[in-house]
Amino acid sequence: MFRSGSVADYFERHFGGSEYGAMFAVIFVIMLLSFVGHEMGHKFMSQDLGCWAEYRMYPMGLLLALVMSVFGFLFAAPGAVYIRGNMTVEDNGRISIAGPAVNMFLAAVGIAGSLVLNETAYVVPVYLMASMNASLALFNMLPFGPLDGAKILRWNTGIYALAMGIAVVLFISFWFMPTIYYS
Repeated sequence: MFRSGSVADYFERHFGGSEYGAMFAVIFVIMLLSFVGHEMGHKFMSQDLGCWAEYRMYPMGLLLALVMSVFGFLFAAPGAVYIRGNMTVEDNGRISIAGPAVNMFLAAVGIAGSLVLNETAYVVPVYLMASMNASLALFNMLPFGPLDGAKILRWNTGIYALAMGIAVVLFISFWFMPTIYYS
């Protein structure tokens, strides 16, 4: 059955009670997996390259991200990985690309899952996972300041162009996806 309602309507219908409570809980879990997965990508790549790496969470940054996501904005600073060690430009580039690569993988899985799960109760959370991760990947690939894209571009322009191309394709794929149906 086609439903043109909001994400909040979906959650009210499938989880009962307060649609905002359920939506908040699902978005929290998706964001936690997305942001922590991104940061763990950096951490594990750092450790693989022989560097010391530690994730430090900022609880207020996570709360800000959750509140803003309910209003349709994607901005967050829930934590970061701190890295120490002797790194070459290549090491720094490889560490930097690991985070967006996690988000690109989750976005691709979410897009495929949205197509497979269309017309089921699971399509909206999977679609949200895909869209959040595609947005995170694209944002982090921007070649500015402390973002991952600047470090990747400094390391290897070819790899940067390929990764940015994948991030753009994942992001714009939502404009071409079929209408989501669920019953």
